[in-house]
Amino acid sequence: MDPVPALEEPLKKVLGPATAKVMAEHLGLHTVGDLLHHYPRRYEERGQLTHLADLPMDEHVTVVAQVADARLHTFASAKAPRGKGQRLEVTITDGSGRLQLVFFGAGVHKPHKELLPGTRALFAGKVSVFNRRLQLAHPAYELLRGDGAEETVESWAGALIPIYPATAKLESWKIGKALQTVLPSAREAVDPLPESLREGRGLVPLPEALLKIHRPQTKADIEDARARLKWDEAFVLQVALARRRHADAQLPAVARRPGPDGLLAAFDDRLPFTLTEGQQKVSAEIFADLATEHPMHRLLQGEVGSGKTMVALRAMLAVVDAGGQAAMLAPTEVLAQQHHRSVTEMMGELAEGGMLGGAENATKVVLLTGSMGAAARRHALLDLATGEAGIVIGTHALIEDKVQFHDLGLVVVDEQHRFGVEQRDALRGKGKQPPHLLVMTATPIPRTVAMTVFGDLETSVLDQLPAGRSPIASHVVPAADKPHFLARAWERVREEVAGGHQAYVVCPRIGDEEDDPKKAGRKKPASPEDEAEKRPPLAVLDVADQLAKGPLHGLRVEVLHGRMPPDDKDAVMRRFAAGETDVLVATTVIEVGVNVPNATAMVIMDADRFGVSQLHQLRGRVGRGSAPGLCLLVTEMPEASAARQRLNAVASTLDGFELSRIDLEQRREGDVLGQAQSGTRSSLRMLAVIDDEEIIAEARREATAVVAADPELERLPALRTALDALLDEEREQYLEKG
Repeated sequence: MDPVPALEEPLKKVLGPATAKVMAEHLGLHTVGDLLHHYPRRYEERGQLTHLADLPMDEHVTVVAQVADARLHTFASAKAPRGKGQRLEVTITDGSGRLQLVFFGAGVHKPHKELLPGTRALFAGKVSVFNRRLQLAHPAYELLRGDGAEETVESWAGALIPIYPATAKLESWKIGKALQTVLPSAREAVDPLPESLREGRGLVPLPEALLKIHRPQTKADIEDARARLKWDEAFVLQVALARRRHADAQLPAVARRPGPDGLLAAFDDRLPFTLTEGQQKVSAEIFADLATEHPMHRLLQGEVGSGKTMVALRAMLAVVDAGGQAAMLAPTEVLAQQHHRSVTEMMGELAEGGMLGGAENATKVVLLTGSMGAAARRHALLDLATGEAGIVIGTHALIEDKVQFHDLGLVVVDEQHRFGVEQRDALRGKGKQPPHLLVMTATPIPRTVAMTVFGDLETSVLDQLPAGRSPIASHVVPAADKPHFLARAWERVREEVAGGHQAYVVCPRIGDEEDDPKKAGRKKPASPEDEAEKRPPLAVLDVADQLAKGPLHGLRVEVLHGRMPPDDKDAVMRRFAAGETDVLVATTVIEVGVNVPNATAMVIMDADRFGVSQLHQLRGRVGRGSAPGLCLLVTEMPEASAARQRLNAVASTLDGFELSRIDLEQRREGDVLGQAQSGTRSSLRMLAVIDDEEIIAEARREATAVVAADPELERLPALRTALDALLDEEREQYLEKG
């Protein structure tokens, strides 16, 4: 049997089963290679103390600080009724700020003896808030007793202490000791970068980079190592995406060019407004793609209300002009129905092909959803099979069903960020040749993320808003600190309604869940933050009931959520759109595509439970008419919390691209292709998609050139190996599905 390569050696053989188990379960590290690629988050210099002033809430942190004060308190408790309960409070300082450590019960004795004023140590724990002060409860600690004498200090080489992403079960310094054991294996790391690229950019070899990142002698070592390791990540990922683009470019497609006096020209003639410059530019990019003989794969991103639907509709009309059919896929039935309504309204008699009063070059626009009656469905399917219908709008039922197209030329996917590989194959099977693909999203994506997450799609951006959109004012309402602000929020809603307008109230939950009884309230929470976290999120059904009986008594209040029957949802939306409802209490079903210009106010309850981009999407539902919009973000989170900072960011800007940057900066590193999306550990450990824009752009250029010259990477076996490691099965699927 061949010996196992050093980097593939399981950690349990090298470190022992107990440590290996924690590393596998909590950090996703299984082999020596995995551990070598678990890079320090930052470095502490022994002579310099960390900034306690910058501690992030709710994160495991490691700090180097000095004990300023230590006090032991005794108190009576249920376990120690005679006043024998003990609590040790230790205050540490680093010159920038102070932090309290607390130890209880049996955990008091050792720190009471060791953490005397003047002692310096490394402390690790999760930052929480108690009595409005930051604290670490029962932190792990390692004393720093002078230079050279202690084995502890010896175990960190040089003057720089690496601080690793850690967990409650495994502190940073224990990870450092484990790395000490496996570091000699770094010399056997196979270098994936082509030599010409590495030398041309002055990058150090991979084994040297791994040694320098874990045991730097100087700050220059860290810079060398980071520069090299960032390139690895960017380049291997971009090669994967370049190979995907290359494979797509080999597929045949029918070129679709609109005729000079066809359907598109007739549609443009009847438009009551001029397209924005952005819409014209993006349309030109799309028409250029449609005219080629391999399938278009384009991502169209634009702010809420920037006119993406208009651009997509013109692309669909161009394809119908050229004798093909176009399908538009929406994520929900409500949205599919809404798109169908707005497309037929925009097209007028051009959407009445084969009907009395239809224009001469008109086509048919059909709707196809799961809840349609059998007769209407049969009719729609027949129109598609014969080619009578040039445009079909529907949900994913369109591709999963027995739907036959006469000649499918273009698929437009709305707000469903990516397409499963099975679905792409199903679609390809429906066209005589693979159809062109246009993916639309209203979630602004920074350019580098588009190059990383959507790297196999070309990108078009619509960043101008059409004339006539009104500004939206956004404010944070701290309900726990200032209850009178919440009362004022409901007064503002009444004022908007009195002025002839309407309002949304958004909640994170529906409220008819069976497991709902307030389980969370039994234990006494440790802090206001915990209290807000532990209570179940506010629910539509409860909030609507409380508002109708309380602060919004006398107004017409209705509810909308995803578990209502489709007809009921549609009826509620229609009543709201017609102005027959004053306040709509809803879940995020209203997040995408709902268009009611008369709705001017939105109150988002438990706003901290939503992501930054989602809050921006929701807010885009108001201010769609000529009256200004108002968005109130209600939260019970304390002022110092990361959640509050997130909400303040949303309130401070209407720029979706700026917010998407903030959103990314606040996530843990590597989360872009991380667990949130792919279910596997992230491939990005060193690369920061926002800050490393230049490296990503250059890596994309280099990768494209390498793949064009050698698509199978036959001349670069080490790169091929690195690619296989990145694209284990799960990630391969992820890159295709997203």
